[in-house]
Amino acid sequence: MTDIGKTQALAVSGLDCFHGEVQVLYGLDLVLNKGEVLCLFGRNGAGKTTTLKAIMGLIPASAGSIRLGDQELTGLPAHEVPRAGVAYVPQGRRLFAEMTVAENIEIGLMARGKGKATRERVLDLFPLLRQRLRQRSGTLSGGEQQMLAMARALCLEPRVLLLDEPTEGLMPSMIAKIRETVSTLRELGVSTILVEQRVDAVLSVADRVSFIENGRNRETVDVEHLRADPSAVRRYVGVG
Repeated sequence: MTDIGKTQALAVSGLDCFHGEVQVLYGLDLVLNKGEVLCLFGRNGAGKTTTLKAIMGLIPASAGSIRLGDQELTGLPAHEVPRAGVAYVPQGRRLFAEMTVAENIEIGLMARGKGKATRERVLDLFPLLRQRLRQRSGTLSGGEQQMLAMARALCLEPRVLLLDEPTEGLMPSMIAKIRETVSTLRELGVSTILVEQRVDAVLSVADRVSFIENGRNRETVDVEHLRADPSAVRRYVGVG
């Protein structure tokens, strides 16, 4: 389901994926509109993270299509997908703990050949990181590490950002900052797919929610509809 008149930033259709010999995604369809936040919601093991990894080329698609605008991503080597305009912040952040904040950001800049202007725009989104540039990233708090992981991804100047459980284990104040950043990115035209487990985190920032169950997109609803009738949350996740 997509709104009439909306421009598609990313379209996934008929996607099948396997982990070894075990099929995880079954003909999954997904549409991310330009400048929106789409949340993937579902139980553990439903296929949410696999969907993100498949978009990034980290897990091969055995069938189906992944299109970024007019460009087909299916079959691209994983290192080419960020160059096409998709950035990924995995669960667990995957920072270089022994490197400083500045050095981690520099890695992001080098990946797309970006320079000082990009670095400054990214740091404007995360002013706290400006105060931590010389600090080893492994000594940052969980929330600060999440900010750094997002900052590094945004150095690619992506059209589409994939976030896998960015608020997991964070204090409420840091969760609020992450949500605020996602909302700011939407205003800047970045389209975001957000995997979350927390219902409250979803409702406050998403435009639409797709419910993933057993490797399929069962239903996509506007967040206003979900606020008025949260029965879909109970149906697919088992919580209110």
